[in-house]
Amino acid sequence: MNRSTIACCLLALAALLSLSGCGQTAESAAAKPAAQPAPASQQRAADISADDALSIALDHAGVSSNQAYNVKIDRDRDASIPVYDVEFETDYGDYDFEIDMRSGNIVGSDYEVKDEWTRRQDRHPVSMDEAKAIVLSKVPGASPQDVQIWRESDDGAPRYEGRLFTGTMYYEFEIDPDTGIILDWNADKRK
Repeated sequence: MNRSTIACCLLALAALLSLSGCGQTAESAAAKPAAQPAPASQQRAADISADDALSIALDHAGVSSNQAYNVKIDRDRDASIPVYDVEFETDYGDYDFEIDMRSGNIVGSDYEVKDEWTRRQDRHPVSMDEAKAIVLSKVPGASPQDVQIWRESDDGAPRYEGRLFTGTMYYEFEIDPDTGIILDWNADKRK
């Protein structure tokens, strides 16, 4: 076979294949299933928005949006978890939350009451057992055995300090024994 015969055969074969759709008819194309999306269990859910994270934090704190000011929302990471760091102030305290961007779960929080606000509150002294009950009311499912609490007065101001381990969360707190107000509350997901 000479070169011109081989070239003609190849050209004819190429034309035939292009006209026939490589052997695929309209019926065979319709019979082939279309690509299916991955099952929902394999798809990554959309991240929550920064506004959603703020709403979650405000709701958890029991603060309305008109009570919060100096609001700051940043993207961050806590260990390997992408989070929104949500910070805001109120007339009586400062809040800081870490909200998992994917699930909307709170993986960390911190709350501190302003000293000048606490001093203006009525005095209603609480015992150590009452302080423990205040802590338990904030952590559903926790038992009295989960709470460690003691009295401190290092800086001259008496307070109850303690910690609580439950599930995947670790909490630390300070409570004013003269008012029962939680002065400082930290919650972090255990790693």
